[in-house]
Amino acid sequence: MRIHKISVTNLFGIFNHSIPLNLDERITIIHGPNGFGKTILLRMLNGLFNSRYLELVTIPFSEFRVEFDEGSQLVVTQSIDKNPKAKKHPATLQLFDSRLSKSDKFQLIDVASDSKRFKQISQIIDTVIPEINRIDSTTWLHLPTHEQLSFEDVITRFGKFLPEQLGRINPEPNWLIDVKKSMPVRLIEAQRLLNLSNVLRGRGYTRISSSIASVAAYSEELAEHIQSKLAEYGELAQSLDRTFPARVVKTTAPSDLTAEKIHAKLREIEEKRYRLIAAGLLNQDEDPDFQVDRSIDDTAKSILSVYVEDVENKLRVFEELAQKIEILKRIINSRFCYKSISINKEKGFIFQAHDSKHLSPENLSSGEQHQLVMLYELLFKAQPNSLILIDEPELSLHVAWQAQFLKDLQEIAQLVNIDVLMATHSPDIISDRWDLTVELKGP
Repeated sequence: MRIHKISVTNLFGIFNHSIPLNLDERITIIHGPNGFGKTILLRMLNGLFNSRYLELVTIPFSEFRVEFDEGSQLVVTQSIDKNPKAKKHPATLQLFDSRLSKSDKFQLIDVASDSKRFKQISQIIDTVIPEINRIDSTTWLHLPTHEQLSFEDVITRFGKFLPEQLGRINPEPNWLIDVKKSMPVRLIEAQRLLNLSNVLRGRGYTRISSSIASVAAYSEELAEHIQSKLAEYGELAQSLDRTFPARVVKTTAPSDLTAEKIHAKLREIEEKRYRLIAAGLLNQDEDPDFQVDRSIDDTAKSILSVYVEDVENKLRVFEELAQKIEILKRIINSRFCYKSISINKEKGFIFQAHDSKHLSPENLSSGEQHQLVMLYELLFKAQPNSLILIDEPELSLHVAWQAQFLKDLQEIAQLVNIDVLMATHSPDIISDRWDLTVELKGP
């Protein structure tokens, strides 16, 4: 199941937008003047498919509709009547599917008209987010920047750290859970250089403790991912080694298996090893290569055929990860001036300056960090068959990097099997692919 169209009615009480997604090319670009709702549309999609309903209902709109390629639709409706005396109704999420006898509904909350729920959420905000202090009942001070934030501002920035259940009245129904499982959605935000770490607990809720650089967090995460693959590799190796003698006894080498074919297979395996060593996944093997004698007997052929099959199965554990690392290294090393990246299985990213000095990921420029974070998100955090939302990919990127971004994105989309919807102001990002764009217009 894939999303093929999204639309919104009465956004901010003004805009009506309809965005068909380019499923053939897998990339859709929305552009338009500031204030027309590009980022908001991405937030709405992310809120809907990641149970961040509180973020969704704080945005004023009448109807938000998501249409899928197999004919079903998810529709969120809510009232944006600003008359305080008017009767308010909770926002409603509804699935329309011709295969169902009736459409199902799921009620969300209306924070603006529910003073008790507003007070509850405000108290949780004070508990969970230490970076802000309450000024009055509806305003907070953001301590790092000294900005005054409204309730909507707080939800926009920190809503993903609040408990999911705050935005709904009842538990999610099975039909909604099934839809979201079949259509993963991930947002790469414009503010992507900092990660908020959650390690403290307060009143039963996870509390934000600190901000760390995303590049540092992802470097550590990649190292953990490699260690996990190495553990999987080790478990498989132990299993295969333990059963190797029994399988050799039972195996008869194919009659057409020659010494030349075995040698070719062994060379192919060595090439895979070198590739994995270059990717930082395996250590350099000090064992010398060996040649297969042309006169080997059938017993030796049987042993070598099982050995070759086992090694291929072991190395296959790393195949997907190696592909992603190779793309990451190739793009980064072709973009960064006077710096190169390598991957270390204990440390993650290793950067080296032209004078051979090592740099920590946090010492990269903001443009380099933006490039690295986006590539990592796309390659390592996107699930297959998902929709990835990218807000302002051009931030801090040199014009030459912007011009190359779409080509890199197309390659990654094919490899990871994802659809992409991005919002941009940059004609350099779009380059000559205006056929992929949808312009947001005024009323």
